[in-house]
Amino acid sequence: MDTAVALVQNYLYLNGYFTVTEFPVVELLESGDVRTVTDVDVLAVRFPGAGAVDLRGRTARMTTIDPALDVDQERIDLIIGEVKEGRVDLNQAASDRHVLRAALRRFGRVADEDAEDLISQLMEDGEAFHPAGVRVRLMSFGSRPPKDEKAPYRWLLIGEIITFIRRVLAENWNVAQAIQSKDPILSQMILIEKAIRGER
Repeated sequence: MDTAVALVQNYLYLNGYFTVTEFPVVELLESGDVRTVTDVDVLAVRFPGAGAVDLRGRTARMTTIDPALDVDQERIDLIIGEVKEGRVDLNQAASDRHVLRAALRRFGRVADEDAEDLISQLMEDGEAFHPAGVRVRLMSFGSRPPKDEKAPYRWLLIGEIITFIRRVLAENWNVAQAIQSKDPILSQMILIEKAIRGER
């Protein structure tokens, strides 16, 4: 997995999201062959109240909601995300109706008429609301702001994401230090925090 994608995945995880990364979008050709058109860097879903950690019958919170994500705690939140190591941007595939339809279907069954309305709203505003109240958003993550800072989608900088992860780990160190993660990004961030604290 791409390092920047893995970092964004961990960031969303700490904010209470379940994620799918590098989701392939395929096309059936007239010949009957199938080809990969693109992949979506990250799909994420967050349910209201997500983030509690059960510590042998006692509930604790490892997640802290980053205000920059503008999470609505009362509704399901779906993110279709693009990750760049350079400037924040949405590539052409991320605003392709077929790609967005495939991403929506990966989240679950969406009626065709609802999907078309959602896709039109996403392409225009970067945000849409399913009739059931679910919010769907296009987001981009990168190291530098987009050329157009009024881009019609929400964007976050990777530097701010790293700062957020370090802060969450430091503030929840009693829980974080017990995590034995096989995820290279999270385990590296925990190692850095241990080194800063001078712990074994």
